[in-house]
Amino acid sequence: MTTVTRRREVITVFGQVVQGHTADPAGVREAMERWVHGQSPGAAGWLGSTAGVTEDGTFIAVARFDSEQAARANSDRPEQDRWWAEISRLLDGEVTVRDGMRTEAYHAGDPDQAGFVQVVQGRVSDLDRARGSLHALQEALKVHLPCLLGSVTIEYDAGRFTRALYFSTEEQARAGELNMPPELRHRDDEARELLVGPIDFLDLRQPWLYVAR
Repeated sequence: MTTVTRRREVITVFGQVVQGHTADPAGVREAMERWVHGQSPGAAGWLGSTAGVTEDGTFIAVARFDSEQAARANSDRPEQDRWWAEISRLLDGEVTVRDGMRTEAYHAGDPDQAGFVQVVQGRVSDLDRARGSLHALQEALKVHLPCLLGSVTIEYDAGRFTRALYFSTEEQARAGELNMPPELRHRDDEARELLVGPIDFLDLRQPWLYVAR
């Protein structure tokens, strides 16, 4: 088992991201529910998953494991192959599965109580600097934005990342962004200076939140 390291309220885990498109959100959710209730008890090391479908039909799932070995063992299970064949039939076109080089989960509250999750995807020029900026920004946001319950940031090679931000409600998240004080806006601008190219926002207004019991 890997060592779980703590810094402030951050834990380091192993993350996977599955992404595609679907014309059947209800069917995909049913498949996710079947995995959680039927297969997750046998998936040693699985910590939880966040999933959902955006209004334009983009499906994304962020899975967390306590180690890469646990994730690999789950992928190698025959029942996992059968489930993957089932859910793949509900997804259109290309489906990507990406393993993170490093994944951090930040808890300011209880992310599993989130009513709105925004997934941000992009690329930065320096992952180490971006990680430091994110830590500082999250600490500063504790008071101003109590509706931010946590985040999961998955880093890949070439500076790319996927970040899931967990909010109590979308309304509170939007209001907090509009009314951000100057000192916090400055920190946010510093973090954005590390971005390379465009960033994508995936809004999950009905997030599916699963956690190991």
